[in-house]
Amino acid sequence: MIKDGSARAAGSVAGRLQISSIPDSTPHIRRRLDTDLRDLKVMIRTMGVAAQTMFERSLDGITGNHPEVFDHVIASDDEVDDHYMEIERRILDVLSLQAPVASDLRFITALLHVSLHLERVADMSVNIAKIGSIIAHLPRNESVVTTIKEMGGIALRMIEASMEAFANRDLELCLTLPTMDDPVDRLNRGIIQEILPMCNDMRLLEWGMQIHVVARQVERVADHAVDIAEQTAFLITGEFREFTDASHPDGVDL
Repeated sequence: MIKDGSARAAGSVAGRLQISSIPDSTPHIRRRLDTDLRDLKVMIRTMGVAAQTMFERSLDGITGNHPEVFDHVIASDDEVDDHYMEIERRILDVLSLQAPVASDLRFITALLHVSLHLERVADMSVNIAKIGSIIAHLPRNESVVTTIKEMGGIALRMIEASMEAFANRDLELCLTLPTMDDPVDRLNRGIIQEILPMCNDMRLLEWGMQIHVVARQVERVADHAVDIAEQTAFLITGEFREFTDASHPDGVDL
């Protein structure tokens, strides 16, 4: 009986020793996750700069009558697409191999949305460049050009602000985006009134109708900036709420 009890006790001790000898991989996983998240932050920042540059150059080509930049803008879309695909691949790797939770999971979810919005900004820039190539030979109305320049300048600042807010997790800055968007919406709605008087000159009217499409593209870029700010607010607060909503015209408080 004593022998049997001693054997059981020895087995219990051996079991405890065996379990305690298994190395804890948690710190290694955490370090790997931290490294991946840092890499993703750098990648989204680089993608943001590339998308902003495309948008700025497309605006310069349209408003400054510099058609030589349009081919470069169109070619630059491949770079942004590559960033988008690589970020998506890295996110899938992190999700499948490291199972992030809590704030890390919110960051990855927000990052996926932000990269999609930046990819759309690049697409809008390509659309503007393609339209610019089409209308480069047509007469222009400088008053309408001034409107596009004003809209574009605001939208560009909105993209910059939204990416700054995302990088710094700045909720206060996020909440300024809807107010920044208001004049863009107003100018977009009013530009058709500037174009209608061109109906007596068919070539000028053709230019005006294409510029109306450009205004819509610029307005969409501003909307994507607001969407990035919404994702940043979600990252910070853990709660997703739209800043503007047709059913809540006064917006929402966070």
